[in-house]
Amino acid sequence: MDTALPVTSTPTTVVSREDIEHTPGAEQTNNLAMITDFVPGAYVVHDQLHVRGGHQTTWAVDGVEIPNTNIASNLGPQIDPKDIDYLEIQRGSYEADQGDRTYGVFNVVPRTGFERDNQGELIASGGNFGQTNDYVSIGSHDERFAYYASLNGNRSDLGIQTPVSQIIHDSEDGYGGFSTLIFNATPDDQLRFVFSARHDNYDIPNAPGQLDDDVQHETDVFAILSWVRKLSADAALTTSFFYHQNQADLDGAPNDFPISTTDQRTSTYVGGQETLRWHVTRNDIQVGVIGWGQRDHEAFDLLFNDGSNAPVNQNLRPTGSLVAGYIEDTFKPTDWLQFPVGVRQTHFDGSITENATSPRIGAAVRLPGLNWILRGFWGKYYQAPPLTTLSGPLLEYAQNSNLGFLPLRGERDEEYQVGITIPVQGWVIDADHFHTKAKNFFDHNNIGNSNAFLPLTIDGALIQGNELTVRSPKFWSVGQAHLTYSNQTADGYGAINGGLTDFNPPAGFFALDHDQRNTANVGLNANLPRQSFASADVYVGSGFSNGSGTPPSHLPGHAELNLSAGKAWGQSLSASLTVLNVTNRHLLIDNSLTFGGFHWNDPRQIYAQVNYKFGY
Repeated sequence: MDTALPVTSTPTTVVSREDIEHTPGAEQTNNLAMITDFVPGAYVVHDQLHVRGGHQTTWAVDGVEIPNTNIASNLGPQIDPKDIDYLEIQRGSYEADQGDRTYGVFNVVPRTGFERDNQGELIASGGNFGQTNDYVSIGSHDERFAYYASLNGNRSDLGIQTPVSQIIHDSEDGYGGFSTLIFNATPDDQLRFVFSARHDNYDIPNAPGQLDDDVQHETDVFAILSWVRKLSADAALTTSFFYHQNQADLDGAPNDFPISTTDQRTSTYVGGQETLRWHVTRNDIQVGVIGWGQRDHEAFDLLFNDGSNAPVNQNLRPTGSLVAGYIEDTFKPTDWLQFPVGVRQTHFDGSITENATSPRIGAAVRLPGLNWILRGFWGKYYQAPPLTTLSGPLLEYAQNSNLGFLPLRGERDEEYQVGITIPVQGWVIDADHFHTKAKNFFDHNNIGNSNAFLPLTIDGALIQGNELTVRSPKFWSVGQAHLTYSNQTADGYGAINGGLTDFNPPAGFFALDHDQRNTANVGLNANLPRQSFASADVYVGSGFSNGSGTPPSHLPGHAELNLSAGKAWGQSLSASLTVLNVTNRHLLIDNSLTFGGFHWNDPRQIYAQVNYKFGY
């Protein structure tokens, strides 16, 4: 994690390759510890990453967004952590050049080959639950060209979170490839190409006596081609084209009782992005436009093995598009003061047409002498809706289940935030308060008793909290420690106003199903004698919401201790042993009904890993 102190109004966490390697479990393909261990208010619940009370986040590579309008439909990873050089995480207070999925922006700077010279790396691991997580990569460069390519594969009998304490029908497996190519055509022109493809399979876990054989199959492919043109010493133009296809197929076994559910969705995005960055005296100006077209294909099949309804079959092929333009000016009257001011204009066209103007303004000041940084921000965001709609037999079934379907509108958010960063003898302490008010807040619900989940919006949500991060200097070149803490509330209010609805009258405030008031994480990694190393991480959560009653109640708190230790032999060979959830405290942490029912945390996992670096 970088401890540099830039003067900025955006709270940013940078997680390095070394952080990922030294954090217990973080290198696993399906593990998000590189985010949850370093970002306050970040946690995984009902198999979805949540940051600052929401699960709509943006993944980008080298600043180019990977478009995705779907809500909580995928379980698999976007990018394998082993392919990341460093990860920049922003949580709110975005400048106008950033997208509008409000709750987190994850910008990946991938491995490129510039750090290698005809070198490869092999990782092999194995542990309980029949797990393995394997990877091989190669990379090299010359003065003008660099390449990096990797393959990975993983499997385990412990996949997604189970509805009961027993592990029944819960295996997962996946494989993927990743590559980057960089060519410096001239001193002023650079071409970048990034490609990723992966496929994952997840059994939907069962409870005792349940004989369902449901499986989720997922495929994700994206490609990004960028041309970076240096116009002058103070200006650069970046032109990018991108393609993204995301597939999530929930396939129910034909004999599932009472209902066999098949929900197969494929979303394809094609678009581009143009960005001009220009430094003029005391101004850093950014002007850009991004747009894409989206085409979905979704097939629903519901088979009622209890005879309660005739089979339901429906094929939907909605299309949509989004275009957004922005301008941002960061005015720096001195080197210790800046004012970022910008606006983003978005046009969305799908089952409905919407336009949104999103102004944003911030300020950051470094106090002379103290080097403390004070920051503040106010801004608005627009999040385009999924293309999901209902018609024909599926709509008729929903209506027979006392449900209707209203058009989905985009979520509109308003955020303000204040914060302070304090350096103390190499330590960095950062604290902030944020307040996000959402209109048309995105969530999801199932149709009747089926496993077919569709997005919805509620009238609004209010998410607010206080965050703390602490990062130590390196102790005598031995190691570092970090702490993150979040105290927040995530409350919804009103009625369902888009997607599946039972038309109940508006309600007052209620805790969202992922509301957790207190979340803390403490980590330590140490470099020991004889090329040995050890790391520890402790996660503590006060408990997620227990239904939507008033006043809100919460499930019991939960905590996990994770440990890792290893040793290197020279520069080429190393081995490590990792234990996740050392105390094996296994309990119900969430009772929202998604992907098989309630959710228990994972039991103890133990695995060994070998890393071998080779030349070719």
